[in-house]
Amino acid sequence: MTNHLFDAFRSRMPAPERLLLEADDGRSLTYGDMLARSAQMAHALLQLDVEPGDRVAVQVEKSPEAALLYLACVRAGSVFLPLNTAYTLTELEYFFEDAAPRVIVCDPSKAAEIGRLVEASGAVVVTLDRNGQGSLADQASRQSSDFHDVERGSDDLAAILYTSGTTGRSKGAMLSHENLASNARVLVDCWRFSADDVLIHALPIFHTHGLFVATNVVLMAGASMLFERKFDPARILSLMPRATTLMGVPTFYVRLLQQEALTKDAAGAMRLFISGSAPLLAETHRAWRDRTGHAILERYGMTETNMNTSNPYHGERRAGTVGLPLPGISLRITDPEAGEPLAQGEIGMIEVKGPNVFGGYWRMPEKTKAEFRPDGFFITGDLGMVDTDGYVHIVGRGKDLIISGGYNVYPKEIESEIDALDGVSESAVIGVAHPDFGEGVTAVVVRKPGSAIDAGDIADSIAGRLAKYKHPKRVIFVDELPRNTMGKVQKNLLREAYKDIYAQKG
Repeated sequence: MTNHLFDAFRSRMPAPERLLLEADDGRSLTYGDMLARSAQMAHALLQLDVEPGDRVAVQVEKSPEAALLYLACVRAGSVFLPLNTAYTLTELEYFFEDAAPRVIVCDPSKAAEIGRLVEASGAVVVTLDRNGQGSLADQASRQSSDFHDVERGSDDLAAILYTSGTTGRSKGAMLSHENLASNARVLVDCWRFSADDVLIHALPIFHTHGLFVATNVVLMAGASMLFERKFDPARILSLMPRATTLMGVPTFYVRLLQQEALTKDAAGAMRLFISGSAPLLAETHRAWRDRTGHAILERYGMTETNMNTSNPYHGERRAGTVGLPLPGISLRITDPEAGEPLAQGEIGMIEVKGPNVFGGYWRMPEKTKAEFRPDGFFITGDLGMVDTDGYVHIVGRGKDLIISGGYNVYPKEIESEIDALDGVSESAVIGVAHPDFGEGVTAVVVRKPGSAIDAGDIADSIAGRLAKYKHPKRVIFVDELPRNTMGKVQKNLLREAYKDIYAQKG
């Protein structure tokens, strides 16, 4: 029997005694520990009647157990469904209804409320905490460390990650075993990962960056990682002498540059710094190179595709670009309306095709069909161009998606919450360049006549309904929103009008 993704990891594993993970609380896991404990957890999932293809929804804080749960789901043949820990019950309700998970693993503080939320569905709600009576970890501790991995082929689903557009509800991107395995193999090779590497892992693991880039690359290389629950600049600096690589969002590098202790000597043991999930300012790229002697390697990916392009390991890492298409991945620029390929240097829609590209959106066949060309290319929604040397430049995003601090933020969701408030006539949410977060979520609001609603009222009203990273960093009140002749709000004019509101004062 074969389990496509886990077999890919297993085939490259080093000796069982080699370190896989060292957590910031001092606990550690060897590769042998990982095999034994993920097996025990897979047994525990089967005891909860999880069958191949069943979804296991997970909203827990980052921990070694959370990483083991991901691997246990792969081995048990289930579909891993990670959810942002900041999601509120209002947000979670939609995901549970849409994905229909067999098991929901959550924090003990949310178990009762989530249990009431899904009572009619028959989903089993459990906690992960190590010391909780009846928790998944507690059940796993009593299981055998021998497990026959459930058979899963290359096209079987390994995970569903929710993403969304600027209209409608979130969409579940269906990622197969080979989508994940192929991308990890390519990245290990392109970024020259080996068993000697030690990655500083300070990213969340409910997101494709921390889970399917960082964790999968470490596993596929037989490497190890310093597993940090959160990003702390001083702590990251203290770990650099013991590490070789760091993967981060631009915010990481901006905040590390604010540390006086960041020097060439401090980064002397490191061989590679990688950035993604949001645009890296050319200014940050230059400042990092000047301070550390290292050029940050920027790459480009999506929830639906994992990684598509990367600046080269050997060769010029060009600031302001996301590099070249990865091996095995085809990329083209097309006319956004007609879909016809454009000439080199012209700006248009980025489309990609390759073994990394997802199979479609969960239970959305029409949406899936609309996002793929007849020849199999996926329409990313990102606007870009390819220069004469083949480097890809991202120049904007269709559909007005905002990426703030590495997280996707979808304006329509926030606008719906603000527009529902008494005193608000309408709103437009935009992303504006921000020196720390890449883009700052910004709300432009029109009050109803006679209304005195203010920014504080808006912040208070959405605090319990939307994750904190979606909250506007600034609320601007205007008399009316700019519109074109068709009545559509011209967000490009708003972005231009407020482009400097977060600019650093020199």
